[in-house]
Amino acid sequence: MSSPTLSVAFFLFFLLLLLLISSSMLPVASMDCNKGDREALLKIKEGLGNPPLLSTWIPATNCCAWDNLYCDDAGRVYNVYIYNAGVTAALPVAFGDLSALQSLSLQDMPGLTGPIPRSFARLSQLYLLWISNTSISGSVPDFLTSTNLSALTLPNNKLSGPIPPALSRLPYLRYVDLSHNMLSGSIPPGLLHGEYQFLLLSNNRLTGAIPSSYGQGDVNTIDLGHNQLTGYPSFLFDRTRPTVKLDLSWNELAFDITKAALPWHLEYLDLSHNRIRGGVPKSLKDLYKLLVLNLSYNELCGEIPTGRAMAYHGAECYLRNKCLCGTPLPPCRH
Repeated sequence: MSSPTLSVAFFLFFLLLLLLISSSMLPVASMDCNKGDREALLKIKEGLGNPPLLSTWIPATNCCAWDNLYCDDAGRVYNVYIYNAGVTAALPVAFGDLSALQSLSLQDMPGLTGPIPRSFARLSQLYLLWISNTSISGSVPDFLTSTNLSALTLPNNKLSGPIPPALSRLPYLRYVDLSHNMLSGSIPPGLLHGEYQFLLLSNNRLTGAIPSSYGQGDVNTIDLGHNQLTGYPSFLFDRTRPTVKLDLSWNELAFDITKAALPWHLEYLDLSHNRIRGGVPKSLKDLYKLLVLNLSYNELCGEIPTGRAMAYHGAECYLRNKCLCGTPLPPCRH
């Protein structure tokens, strides 16, 4: 696993750890759960077709002792996580009745369908929504602005339509992963806030220019690969930026990269499969942390800079360009 991938995993683990610490760290099974929460959970189980994974969810028992959830010390359900349940059902509306819910994770259930219910707008305390590897469809709803989201993680689903600009009104949102969907339109500006920001929108159908707001703030990762983005995001090429991963591959970006001042902290840089021209930037020589470099399938030309950190990058980093030459490619003909 690459270091940038570890950064993403660490961030989500950190959010879940904070959630546990804020609620006495351990599941509370000694106190009987809230009656309304129990009723909502039983409706969720029924809506999912009573999967065996939720066999401990039995009426007239203490739901704080059930699997796949945590309660706080007041007996309120604050965390529900359901993975690989083998369901064939629509996303239950009853999740919206868990009024103390702070974290909801639904993963690896390709039989889970339907849109995100409007009842989710009632989850005013929700700060982690993680639905991945399902068949949920429809749009990313703007009513999620009624929540308290810090992380919106909806990758590998069947969501379509534009990303709602209203999400920029979520003051604590700093992790957005909508990758591997069918989203279209432009990227709204200002989605991210606070420290340690992540923007993951790869493998969609997004168009237009990258907003300049993502050249500001503490942005750790920007992954916008496999879209139809255009323009020159010069604001992303600044030596002082804290960016660790930058993936703009498989787009329609067209600009001269020769004088780009690449961020010093980069560990992953993929600009392949665009229409980027000019020469390989000399600022690469100072990127000693760079583990992954891919500038292939562009229109670059001229002699590749040598020395310092350039020795770590092989010929595969520069394949299928216009007229690059010099180590590690064949020598230039002057």
